[in-house]
Amino acid sequence: MKIHLGLVVLVLAAIIAAPRSFAADGSTPRVALVIGNSKYPDADKPLSQAVGDARELADELRRAGFDVELGEDLSGDAMRRAFDRLYQRTKPGAAALVFFSGFGIQSSRQSYLIPVDAQIWTEPDVRRGGIALETVLNELNGRGASIKIALIDASRRNPFERRFRSFSAGLAPVIAPSGSLVMYAAALSAVVPDNESARSPFVSALREELLAPGRSAEEGFNRTRTAVTRASHGEQVPWISSSLAEDFVFVAGAKTADKPAAVVEPAKPPATATPAETAKPAPTPTTPEVKPPQAAAAKPTGGHDDDKLVLALASDPTVKSLTARIAEKPSDGNAYYRRGQVYASKGAYRTAIKDFDEAIRLNPKDVEAYNNRCWVRTVIGELEPALIDCNQALQLRPNFVDALDSRGLLHLKSGRDKAAIADFDAALKLNPRLTSSLYGRGLARKRIGLTSEGDIDLTTAKKLDPNIGQEFAGYGVQ
Repeated sequence: MKIHLGLVVLVLAAIIAAPRSFAADGSTPRVALVIGNSKYPDADKPLSQAVGDARELADELRRAGFDVELGEDLSGDAMRRAFDRLYQRTKPGAAALVFFSGFGIQSSRQSYLIPVDAQIWTEPDVRRGGIALETVLNELNGRGASIKIALIDASRRNPFERRFRSFSAGLAPVIAPSGSLVMYAAALSAVVPDNESARSPFVSALREELLAPGRSAEEGFNRTRTAVTRASHGEQVPWISSSLAEDFVFVAGAKTADKPAAVVEPAKPPATATPAETAKPAPTPTTPEVKPPQAAAAKPTGGHDDDKLVLALASDPTVKSLTARIAEKPSDGNAYYRRGQVYASKGAYRTAIKDFDEAIRLNPKDVEAYNNRCWVRTVIGELEPALIDCNQALQLRPNFVDALDSRGLLHLKSGRDKAAIADFDAALKLNPRLTSSLYGRGLARKRIGLTSEGDIDLTTAKKLDPNIGQEFAGYGVQ
């Protein structure tokens, strides 16, 4: 029997071009890590829905053929071990899913999942204590997972944000590897309350829409978004990003006729992202967490102003806790450092310097204390002592991006524009998303006549942080 060569070619081409389907037939390894964190000591009360939602979703995923590990109220160490086990279970070609319900924080346009024991007082603590979602997705991709799914119910108003001056609410967009599908319970940079109901509308909709027989993951996610939006009367609109190249079905079976779902938003980096920003970001700066409110930054505070602020802060829960810790253990340099940051964030600069002084006396190699004392001294105009502090920080930790940024501001305020550009260049080489360095370099470039380059820096910085100009004006730099 003769076989027409042209027909064979057409059939092979159709097979190759057809999208692969990851159905729930056992042929594709499926692994999942489901975490519900509810008991955060910093919160007024436990989250009402996190653990129950995690348990119910874990059961549904097991019925859909996933090898599920369920974690409840995990500490930082426990969360990291759980993710390590997920990575080890992820084999080439697998479908890997992560569900997290708890508190999340965005920092430098990345989203961090927060363990229950995280000690978060400053923005760098977010990086040290949290788990970066982009890191998780990239690790799963590196392990060969063909499908990477993240369901994140962490868009809640959290107890940590009041400790940050420049805080962005909600979660940030994800720059995820190909083959990823990410869904947040609420829109970017939006928050929703943790109400008293037993189950969240997000997980309730997921269970109904995502796990319908024969329904693709993308369609299920879109229908979940529609259901949550309708149930909340538009007050909660989940966010979706997809770069799936294959169909993925949670539950096998004949697909029932449905109304057309909304279109999934394509995966893309933030509008202001550059190619350099899509790489693994460098740490965010230490300085923003101690930068004061604009009213306080407009002029240096004197001793009398400091006294009033310190008196007003005496009843602040964070200050009270740290003061009690210092009274109990006067050698606790870290407590002095943290209290100094609180004072600085409220504009009590000279009192903050005293705490940083004590932190450095107790630990002469406390690079963070040197950097923050440099920044505070720069704000109040003590420029020469500030330079000594920044230089000491960089001697202890060469290429310390936070100290480079602080010293750049110091040079800018001193009129040493070329030196400022050099420090900002070095900081941006380490972290291209460092808004303060972008804005500071833009100002310095314009001062020396590089007008177009300066305008580009300023425009980029303002897109990342619309308030950055007011912040610098508060430092006396325009």
